[in-house]
Amino acid sequence: SEAEGRSVAGALNFDPTPDAQTLYKAMKGLGTDEQAIIDVLTKRSNVQRQEIAKSFKAQFGKDLIDSLKSELSGNFERLIVALMYSPFKYDAKELYDAMKGERDNATFYVDPALALQDAEALYAAGEKIRGTDEIQFITILCKRSAIHLLKVFEEYQKLAGKSIEDSIKSETCGSLEDAMLAIVKCTRSVHCYFAERLYHALKGAGTNDGTLIRVIVSRSEVDLNLIKAEFKHIAGKSLSSMIM
Repeated sequence: SEAEGRSVAGALNFDPTPDAQTLYKAMKGLGTDEQAIIDVLTKRSNVQRQEIAKSFKAQFGKDLIDSLKSELSGNFERLIVALMYSPFKYDAKELYDAMKGERDNATFYVDPALALQDAEALYAAGEKIRGTDEIQFITILCKRSAIHLLKVFEEYQKLAGKSIEDSIKSETCGSLEDAMLAIVKCTRSVHCYFAERLYHALKGAGTNDGTLIRVIVSRSEVDLNLIKAEFKHIAGKSLSSMIM
């Protein structure tokens, strides 16, 4: 369905073990694979992120949030850590929404007034001021359900005369920008996001095997057929033809 392709879906046979292993490898040794962290955490529901944290602790004996805090810095750290917090740390309305289902439930009631309020808050935090209140962006992108965010993005476009993506690109940079854009893209269409990641991994000189393997393995039992369809739309040729 159209709604199915719009947001982060809770995989029916979700296994947190490989995600926890990917995060561990991303933070092991010198340097941090920030893209791998973005790929894992922005593509899972909050409930699934809690399962990943439990698996991380069980496998490696370390607290995932503590590990992320020690490896990351600045507002990128704030955003990633915010993603990891349980919805029970949110206010009463967010708790109520969280109890009704995961982020992909298209039957959520969207409060138009709250969506407009969020859009106005984002606009005031970025385009209307000199500098950017990045914490406001992080708070709204991490706390709101996907179906609510779609309405926020629609209202934001009307207010700013530009897309939320364009504002993020002009107001932020680096890993924080990458993570914010990943959240927005996954809210709009998780399948399109993965298709683009595969396309960029395959095109040009050489293949980014890490990205390719991570995407195919993580989605192989979830929605790879939908990703293949998006890939063909983006690339003009099938995924299998480019892999071969």
